[in-house]
Amino acid sequence: MFMSAQASITNLLQAVNSGSQPARDELIAIVYDELRRLADSYLRGERADHTLQPTALVHEAYLRLVRQDNVHWRNRDHFIAIAATMMRRVLVDHARGHNREKRGSGHVRLPLVSVDHLAKTQDVDLVTLDEALQRFATDHPQESQVVELRFFGGLSIAETARVLQVSDTTVERDWRFARAWLLREINKR
Repeated sequence: MFMSAQASITNLLQAVNSGSQPARDELIAIVYDELRRLADSYLRGERADHTLQPTALVHEAYLRLVRQDNVHWRNRDHFIAIAATMMRRVLVDHARGHNREKRGSGHVRLPLVSVDHLAKTQDVDLVTLDEALQRFATDHPQESQVVELRFFGGLSIAETARVLQVSDTTVERDWRFARAWLLREINKR
């Protein structure tokens, strides 16, 4: 990203922190393509009859983002991380609603290969992953944030390190531990 774009995003984030709705809308317009890329990657592994489209996911995440009044936006990576959290919540809520409609027969499945080669051939349903991640977060909050930023946010090791304000090495270590823990938990089911 060019310096002028970074400066523009920084200025917009500062304006958003001051309560500017137009700045918030302009920020979304600038990062829309990245949010769309995240939504595409989430939905790529979905079943063929999935009713939630990437555009709808971005829009629902946007609606949840604009309700965030207590967030002090630090930078682009922080914004994308919060957007990823919102997308995760939308997807899990959608999956739970679909499961209720189908009485548990329509679990939304994601290939675990999406979790950075957590497993090569195994699929996991999104609700199961979310539940495992919630349990993981109880004892390992930083490591669970790494998973959320890497898997749901699509951030790189370096971007995740910047958001969490830790070293790349710490993120790599947390990522390895989290993948092993989640794989073990998911395999218990």
